[in-house]
Amino acid sequence: MQEDKVGPGAYLALVFAAVFFSGLLGGNEWYGVFDFTTLNGTFGKVVSKVSLDGETLTTATSAFRGTGGNGAMDGFLFALGLIPAVMFALGMINVLEHYGALRAARRLLTPLLRPLLGIPGTTGLAMIGSLQSTDVGASLTRSLSDDGQLTENEKDVFAMFQFSAGAMITNFFSSGAILFTLVAIDGSTAVPTSIGACIGVMFIMKIVGANLMRLVLAITNKKVSR
Repeated sequence: MQEDKVGPGAYLALVFAAVFFSGLLGGNEWYGVFDFTTLNGTFGKVVSKVSLDGETLTTATSAFRGTGGNGAMDGFLFALGLIPAVMFALGMINVLEHYGALRAARRLLTPLLRPLLGIPGTTGLAMIGSLQSTDVGASLTRSLSDDGQLTENEKDVFAMFQFSAGAMITNFFSSGAILFTLVAIDGSTAVPTSIGACIGVMFIMKIVGANLMRLVLAITNKKVSR
């Protein structure tokens, strides 16, 4: 069973993948070259509006989709904007898979994820990616499903895990973290909790939601088999 052998290189590839997709190294420092979001980058801006205020010319910029779009045409441009991230993520996963990262994930994480969520350890990289980007999580899940590493029920449970608080880390720190800077009139903090507690609640509820889906699928499959 040479194919299933997991060596030190496979575990090293798994650690690199976990750090690469986790967002821990994101930012403008030199170590940002080891972060998925940093390397994925962003689209440039285009001028969307020009106005003249007295003698001052003011311009406003927007993404390449522009502003005010709707319908199928705007949906097409939105989907087009997802392609680079999905292609980059799948390319990196193929490279890491070659070095055994998925085998190492299966060996390490299956004893944890199987009883906790009912899914195999090979979903570990997709799970880490989904905490930072919904596009990465979805594309990696589709890849696992196409390769036959996820059953239909496992795919539904895993999709439920990702759907609840999608891209949790990215969205929370980019939007929700501002709440912790608010101060009440009496000088006390307006949000009486910590960032860690909020992240913990979201992650726990993701697990709860996934297990509710497991329960629904178990009841449904039982009825169908009668």
